[in-house]
Amino acid sequence: MLHIGSARSALFNWLYARHCGGTFVLRIEDTDKARNTPEAVAAIFSGLRWLGLDWDEGAMEGGENKGDYGPYHQSQRTEIYQKYGEKLLSSGQAYREPDGSIRFKMPKTPGVVKDLICGEITFERMMEPDPTIFRKDGSPVFHFVNVVDDLEMKITHVIRGEDHLSNTHKHIALFEALGEQAPAYAHIPLILNPGGSKMSKREEGAAVGQYIEQGYLAEAVRNYLCLLGWSPKDNREILKIAEVIEKFDLPQINRSNARFDINKLYWINGEHWRELSAEDYHAFARRHLSTHGVDVSGLDPAYLNGALDIIREKIKLGRDLPEWLDPFLKEEFEYDAKAVEKSLKAEGAAQRLTDLITCYQGQQVWKAAELEQALVQLAESQAVKTGLYVHPCRVGVSGRGVGPSLYHMLEVLGQERVVKRLERTRELLGSGKI
Repeated sequence: MLHIGSARSALFNWLYARHCGGTFVLRIEDTDKARNTPEAVAAIFSGLRWLGLDWDEGAMEGGENKGDYGPYHQSQRTEIYQKYGEKLLSSGQAYREPDGSIRFKMPKTPGVVKDLICGEITFERMMEPDPTIFRKDGSPVFHFVNVVDDLEMKITHVIRGEDHLSNTHKHIALFEALGEQAPAYAHIPLILNPGGSKMSKREEGAAVGQYIEQGYLAEAVRNYLCLLGWSPKDNREILKIAEVIEKFDLPQINRSNARFDINKLYWINGEHWRELSAEDYHAFARRHLSTHGVDVSGLDPAYLNGALDIIREKIKLGRDLPEWLDPFLKEEFEYDAKAVEKSLKAEGAAQRLTDLITCYQGQQVWKAAELEQALVQLAESQAVKTGLYVHPCRVGVSGRGVGPSLYHMLEVLGQERVVKRLERTRELLGSGKI
């Protein structure tokens, strides 16, 4: 899976590259064979694309490479790492252990990291053990291959989580041993869970795929991730990505850790949900429904869009679409037992269904305002409150006691469908089947 922290790190790199007119590089760091699976790599591609983080150079789906410094999968760069290992061995800056592993001779002078966010930090190295750069089976170690790749790919800036900061002086030492200049480093604050500890990969909300599954808007998740450690300094929280790119810079990043707040993300999603154009909302809904096995391909587009429009104000996530849309998708719908008991089993309810059928069979103008007026006049003619007709009408056409605006729902369903549903409900009620 793509962890939310990794996605935020990728986002900050992408924002900085876009802000500076630079090149955003996607490198697949897959030297850990136990964790290197096609599913894990696919999750990186799909998660970044979903967030809108297009990369200028790097690994591509299908094993392709885009750029002049490939391959961009570390698992395909073994010979390159071996070459640099031999270079350190031949210069005496690395040595081979009896078991075959190779260690780098760590300098014993203080290691200075001039971080673009954290400032200048000095690490004492007198007692620092020599780090392994090749295991005894000949496989290179993560820290070594990253240094080689940054060198080979001419990386100028690395933005990563603060948990990597303690390793950076080792990386700089490797660059110096190879006679090369290290990139500029910027370590961003960690993402903490609500309890205040580092957000682990097993926690709820830690995987980007969960937000795709639940039907969050990509722009909302991206907006929220921008605010985890960075701020435009004007207390605004709903931001267009073009504006973030314009304002984003490393000195603005906060040093303190960012606490993940799912309620804040949910609120931000609601704000973006309201701002969606009708066309974008319809397209999003169709994609989400299709992904979750709800087939709407046979529906009249105008009817589907009308249904989507009147349920929009009731929901903030795509995961709610199937349930709210369900009454519009099938005529043989089920009835909520509590709604039936409350609205259809009451004294006189069967007659009121008949009244509604007669009323709406003769309705000339099938618009929400006129449908409301007709029901109000019906209630007045029977000297009862409108609610005695509203509730059985809603249950009769949808099977539910709650839903979108009744009169707009009737308008979208259409006269023929409404009358037939009311007749079906009256029949089932009379036969005791509901």
